[in-house]
Amino acid sequence: MILVRSQEKKDALYELVPQEAIRQSAAFLLFVGDLNRAEKGARLHTDTFQPQGVEGLLITSVDAALAGQNTLLAAESLGYGGVIIGLVRYKSEEVAELFNLPDYTYPVFGIALGVPNQQHDVKPRLPLNQVVFEEEYQEQPVEAILDYDQVQADYAGARATTSWSQRLAEQFGQAEPRSTRKNLEQKKLL
Repeated sequence: MILVRSQEKKDALYELVPQEAIRQSAAFLLFVGDLNRAEKGARLHTDTFQPQGVEGLLITSVDAALAGQNTLLAAESLGYGGVIIGLVRYKSEEVAELFNLPDYTYPVFGIALGVPNQQHDVKPRLPLNQVVFEEEYQEQPVEAILDYDQVQADYAGARATTSWSQRLAEQFGQAEPRSTRKNLEQKKLL
């Protein structure tokens, strides 16, 4: 994790990832998938290091996600607020350069932390019966997605310009960002 307090650095990140929460945050935390230390440790005992491809990415992404979740929970318990910024991956090469990330590392996500200036309602989540299944996976009907689209629309009101499922189509209806794969290859992770 990289702690960023410098307004200059937050402004530079904002230029890459235009999320206002980055500039307004008291501190920005960049969570990094990190096999750099593992590479150094492994090389104490062998001449080769294999970052394990997808498995290595999963391990480091899960580690970063757990650290981020625990950080946000701790911050919120102290009265702070946070906004998770996943878009750092879409500019992963530039973000890696800005934060001087070495080989075997990559930006996973960030959290903009600060004192909330207003109280927000909790965003509605999917119903439990759509995310917790007993004994085996239970595929959900399309109607469940349409129902959740409506729940999200009711919550967002006039702020909503697209539905939840439309945002899924925008994200998953196109190829992965080339920047992400290129950066992972440059950092010797793929």
